Amino acid sequence: MTQLDGAKQQTREDRTVYRALRILEQRLRTAGPVLNEPHLVRRWCQMNLAVKDREVFCALFLDTKHQLIAWEELAQGTISEAAVYPREVVRAAIRHNACAVIFAHNHPTGCTVHSGADVLLTRRLKEALQTVDVRVLDHFIVGGMATPLSFAERGLL
Repeated sequence: MTQLDGAKQQTREDRTVYRALRILEQRLRTAGPVLNEPHLVRRWCQMNLAVKDREVFCALFLDTKHQLIAWEELAQGTISEAAVYPREVVRAAIRHNACAVIFAHNHPTGCTVHSGADVLLTRRLKEALQTVDVRVLDHFIVGGMATPLSFAERGLL
């Protein structure tokens, strides 16, 4: 390949990268789905977490209209636990400029019963996020095809 051919290839690649960046920018400006009903969030979480073979802790970051800004896996663990750090959750909420958050994690065993550790973690995260004016709307536990448990509906928030 000559130097001229290399320059042409670089120019084509640059144009491709530029087009890809424009598409990405447009997608980022497009509002996500509105997640303002528990059944919508339940379905979203189940579709994304039901098949995981180890515990994964996620957050749905929302704007003021409860439109999805981002879905992020914040921790991956073993079959029975995942280490979640409030500092990292707050950092992610600020990075996404979120006004509200919904947490979700799975139990690979298929059981949707909450543990004392699940409730304690949710309280700690809620307290940490209150310091930066981000509301915790709910926390769902997904267990395979079983109906995901909502902390808000159970009065656990």
